[in-house]
Amino acid sequence: MPSKTFVPAFEAKVGNWKYYSCLMSYAAVAREINFAHELGGNQDLGTMIQRGVGTRTTEITNYLLTNENRFLGAIIVAAWGGAPEYIPLEMEKNAENGDVLSGMDRNFGVLTFDGTHQFFALDGQHRLKAIKDAVKRDPELGREDISVIVVPHFDDEEGRRRTRRLFTNINRNAVKTTTQENIALDEDDGFAILTRRLLDDHEFLKKDGTVQIFSKVGSDGELKLATRQVSVTGTAWTTIGVLYDLLTEIGFGLHDSMNKTSQRANDDVLDQSYDILAQRIDELLKACGNLRERYESHAAPKDLRAPKGRDGEGHPFMRPAVQVQVARAVRHIIEQGLLEWPALLGRLSQLDWRMSAAPFSAVWQETPDGASRKGKMIPAKDNNQTLYELLLAHLAPNSKAQIERALRSYRNVKNDRYPISSDELGKRLPAAEATLGAF
Repeated sequence: MPSKTFVPAFEAKVGNWKYYSCLMSYAAVAREINFAHELGGNQDLGTMIQRGVGTRTTEITNYLLTNENRFLGAIIVAAWGGAPEYIPLEMEKNAENGDVLSGMDRNFGVLTFDGTHQFFALDGQHRLKAIKDAVKRDPELGREDISVIVVPHFDDEEGRRRTRRLFTNINRNAVKTTTQENIALDEDDGFAILTRRLLDDHEFLKKDGTVQIFSKVGSDGELKLATRQVSVTGTAWTTIGVLYDLLTEIGFGLHDSMNKTSQRANDDVLDQSYDILAQRIDELLKACGNLRERYESHAAPKDLRAPKGRDGEGHPFMRPAVQVQVARAVRHIIEQGLLEWPALLGRLSQLDWRMSAAPFSAVWQETPDGASRKGKMIPAKDNNQTLYELLLAHLAPNSKAQIERALRSYRNVKNDRYPISSDELGKRLPAAEATLGAF
């Protein structure tokens, strides 16, 4: 006869569902709860429940094994075979605790896991797989607890239809945190932590309006985090999401734990990384057209982005799309060993920091309008990639072929000839490559 496992639970109702909210140890979850495809007899349901179980579980498993601040949300489980065995309990009341416990035992009882039902994950299959794998590797984790919501599943046409509808509703209405919300809240991702710290402590970035964090603050207190764009008339230099991207790109050479988004780096690593990133941001802002000094000296920073009637004279590093491509190019050049950081900063400072000038013209469309010269950004993916390739060609080309590809890319997206010749760009080729190109 199979052994019984008793689990404390509350019986509850919502809509036309009766369900049970209970607390189970990881060991009990690993032992008692399965995947639908393991139960057999219903390939349709098995396929549905299997959706999405894959490599992502490795990250959750490592999170459980290594992060002392680990926490997992509830798993929703279906009881194959109908309503599970539930025994209501009544708390003993006496003169001392009667008032305190009055009503506390409403719908309180025990669920029995005795082998007569089989339980499968309806939602939370990644967490279930991770728990099973983690408990195998570290049995002590089996002592920890997780909330489990149990619903009945009847293996007939009506029962399968109800379960499928519940599965669909759960997944349709689940709202995942956005990238911006993760940056604002994550306490394990080192770059998210340091993004927030820079916004609090960095002399330039902490100033009101320099980095756009919210795009909307409602009258009732609702907040909407900024997207990755700054409007032409906006005063911000960049947004919180783009700042995070810049830090990850210039965060080369930091301690390996900084790249583990599910395991917080220790405080010493975070402090050291902050100092390095803060200095690199300062140096990058100076090299990229002396951005900080010019931003702080402008009465209206929006005029630095797009001077009235002379949009093309605007500063490229006021544009998030340009910021991202510059950071991408910087990381590539450093990681490929093409230039050291100081030399790279020197070459960045030699670029013509105007939107209508090369290489930034790859993402810019000039539109003459009488005496004024207006223009706008070209948001196309191909144009952004072309800017990246041209930045590499300007800053640290590694072959003649790379330069030619960048110029062809410009011609394709702009239907125009690049204003700087391949021979001029080739002057920065490594000596051996430049010599070969002369034959």
